[in-house]
Parts: sequence; structure tokens; C-alpha cells
Amino acid sequence: MATKNVFKYFKTSPAIIRLAVMYYVRYPLSFRQVEDILHDRGIDICHETIRFWVSRFGAVFAKKIHKKRAGHHSNWQWHLDEVFVKINGERFYLWRAVDHEGEVLECFVTKRRDKAAAKKFLIKAMRKHGSPKVITTDKLPSYRAAFREIGVADRQLCGGRSNNRCENSHLPFRRRERAMQKFKSPAALQKFTSYHAQIYNHFNHQRHLETRQSFKQKRATALTECFNFCAA
Repeated sequence: MATKNVFKYFKTSPAIIRLAVMYYVRYPLSFRQVEDILHDRGIDICHETIRFWVSRFGAVFAKKIHKKRAGHHSNWQWHLDEVFVKINGERFYLWRAVDHEGEVLECFVTKRRDKAAAKKFLIKAMRKHGSPKVITTDKLPSYRAAFREIGVADRQLCGGRSNNRCENSHLPFRRRERAMQKFKSPAALQKFTSYHAQIYNHFNHQRHLETRQSFKQKRATALTECFNFCAA
């Protein structure tokens, strides 16, 4: 069966579309900043066109990256945490799960952070990624109540600085939020975080643990693989 060409009917080169989408999602840039960067390279594209490309192809590229990386995460220890996001003056909560290496496993947006929300988030993550041996959280009571209902209360670990891994993983998202000048709706937040997480995972090489030569090699490989994943 022939592979569907996602760039069909688009006059712009697929390489330019991929580059624009990767710039916007990977780095904390606005649409106009991406437009300026491309203009410096002789590519005259309107920022609204880049907005359309990101909306159209962001999830497509992330799905291909996720398919290639499926099963690469660790189920030894998960870190769960929630971060509040203001949308049109209302407070929503973005629940995030990462493994002990910083791989983002799941993102989930809710209006509340009660037991029902925590339970729904954990079930969704475990259905997609399996069951971890240890689940590290903060001291939010909703986690303990949800874990008791699911039957994994004995796996919970909390206290001290044990959940710093997830706290630090919020930083790339916060940088993106500032660059985007907040989100317009919960659906837009859920959509963006889903593909932002996959692209972030692909380029997250733990550079502070690598030698310079090793990091350069992994970075080049990741970039080549990304453009191959997103090829027509």
C-alpha cells in the first residue's frame, strides 16, 4: 500500500515546511521570529502560513517520531506532577508523567486536580505505556486516593526532593508558554503539549552527561532521523 503524501497540494517545498515546524516546536520562538529566521535564509513566508503549517503538520510529525521511539522509555520509575495554566482567566491543570531519564510519557489537561482527575490521568498513562515499579509524586492527596482505588498505593514515593525530575521537565513547557503568550483553549493546550513532548523527547540528549563529541554525534543523528521521519 502506497504511503499517503501529507504534503500533497502544497506548493512549498516539504523541506521548508519541516524546518519551519521544527523551529517553532523545538525552540521557544514566536511565529514572527520563525518568519524572520527563514527570511534571513532567503525564504519569504508569512507568519500566518507558519501558524497553519504547525497546526496542520505538528501532530503528524510527532506521531511519526512517537511510532519510531515506541518502547524506548523506562518503566522502572515514573515521576508525576501537575502545573497550572491560565486560559482566558481560568485555571486549568496540565498533568505530566516522565520517566527517570526525563522522557515525557503523557500530558493531560483537566479543569480540576481532584481524585477523579488523577485517576483518569494515571489510567490513561498506564494503558499506553505499561505499569511502573515506582511512582514518584508530590504530597497532593489526590494521588494517594487515586492510587488506592487503582491498587498501586504501595508503589508511591513522595517527600523531599524526590520529584525534582518532573519539576525540572516543566521548564521547556513554561518557556514555550511565554513565547506563545498563553493558550486560547484547553483543546489547544492539549494538542500542543502532545506533539511538543514527542519532539522534545527526540532531541533531549542529557547533554550534561555526555562528552562534547558524543553529544554532537547524537544531535546530528537526531536531526537526520527527524527529517527522515517527516519525509513525504
